[in-house]
Amino acid sequence: MSEENVEAFKRGLEAGNRGDVEGLLEELAPEVEWHSALHALLGGEQTVFRGHDGVREMLRDLNDAFGEIHIEVSEIRDLGDGLVAIGRTRTRGRESGAETETPLALVTEVRDGKTISIRAFLDHKQALEAAGLSE
Repeated sequence: MSEENVEAFKRGLEAGNRGDVEGLLEELAPEVEWHSALHALLGGEQTVFRGHDGVREMLRDLNDAFGEIHIEVSEIRDLGDGLVAIGRTRTRGRESGAETETPLALVTEVRDGKTISIRAFLDHKQALEAAGLSE
């Protein structure tokens, strides 16, 4: 496993969890494509956000809906030029205060030390299949 990719992923995750948007963006390529599964929790469809401005937009959308979002990763699997991170997300509704806990898995692609693609899944099995892996 590329230790550099794993460490960069962890730095980005930690930055995102503490609300440090610029810290998160430091780990993402300017042309990143982020396929957000959390928008499905809002009753919409999985949406693709492109570039740093797209990531900022995605985070604004999520922050408008959720007062708190925290992602915990319990397992990381090597893909060579990326990784699969398996865990869960905990959210608290901004208006309702309702708390949820949902499975979450992220499949990433890395180029030149920066993440260029993140595909999020609410089902671990689907993420593993998308990455060509099995449980």
